[in-house]
Amino acid sequence: MAARGGVVRVGRGQAGGPVVGVGRVRMASTAALQTSEIQSRILDVLKGFDKANADKISPSADFANDLGLDSLDAVEVVMAIEEEFSVEIPDAEADGIKSVGQAIEYISKQSDAH
Repeated sequence: MAARGGVVRVGRGQAGGPVVGVGRVRMASTAALQTSEIQSRILDVLKGFDKANADKISPSADFANDLGLDSLDAVEVVMAIEEEFSVEIPDAEADGIKSVGQAIEYISKQSDAH
């Protein structure tokens, strides 16, 4: 069980026991997200990702060529973006997100992103 908005997350730890965490609080709104907000939040996700080349994080950055991320790292970034915006990106579509710009474009088209 995960309550988006960062209030409470409950899951299973490696030993199978419950794990509870607290995250950021984000208020959902009915208004569509602005591209500038989406961009800012995606860049923040990348800045928190240690494997990304921080000097090259930009709206035009390619995950592999500019940020030095391998395919597994890119999957982790897309998963973090899913969590940030409370969306689920189907695997086939997630495989096509290879850059910051593509991530921004994808999220901007999701009416349920918040």
